[in-house]
Amino acid sequence: MEILPEILQQYLDTHTDPEPELLKVINRETYLKVLKPHMLSGHYQGRLLSMLSKLMQPKCILEIGTYTGYATICLAEGLVEGGELHTIEVNLEMEEMLRKSFQQYERGNLVYPHFGDAQQILLELSGKIYDLAFIDADKKNNLTYFKLILDQVKPGGLIIVDNVLWKGKVYDTAANDADTRLIRDFNDAINTDTRVEKLILPVRDGIMIIRKK
Repeated sequence: MEILPEILQQYLDTHTDPEPELLKVINRETYLKVLKPHMLSGHYQGRLLSMLSKLMQPKCILEIGTYTGYATICLAEGLVEGGELHTIEVNLEMEEMLRKSFQQYERGNLVYPHFGDAQQILLELSGKIYDLAFIDADKKNNLTYFKLILDQVKPGGLIIVDNVLWKGKVYDTAANDADTRLIRDFNDAINTDTRVEKLILPVRDGIMIIRKK
């Protein structure tokens, strides 16, 4: 299901800054070449991620779940000069496509892709301190990723988590499949965590913005 009515989403899209040319290319190639292209962040969500990053002016960003690199580039738009973005992708088949896109991006030298198991790579990056983190990977591990990175996010930093409304299933009492229960459990755990402030936006499939106190 769509969280927002299509006519409203169209209005929002046309009253948002235009999609950069490289992101148009990534969008098109994702739909032509990659399975489950709906997983792409897309124009409106991408501009939201870009805006949040620009407001934060981060020195260091973490992304868990690169997919085709669309959100990666949106987040990198807010990096300060000399900053760095570390992004983790489990699917090794995406490496060639991602490296090509990052080479074409004018700030691609600030993007450091990592390929493999996210939990292992997070341990390898344990010395980093993040201003901003974006979790958009295997949803069953959202809470695990949150716990692993929270101490590495600076006070006042943001953790953004995608797909927290799960096509509306989280608030549908008739939905009780395993994936839905896991996302409900994550949302409930964050809701009661006094170390952070939190807000869910009904953008696309639901975006949770978490601010570390």
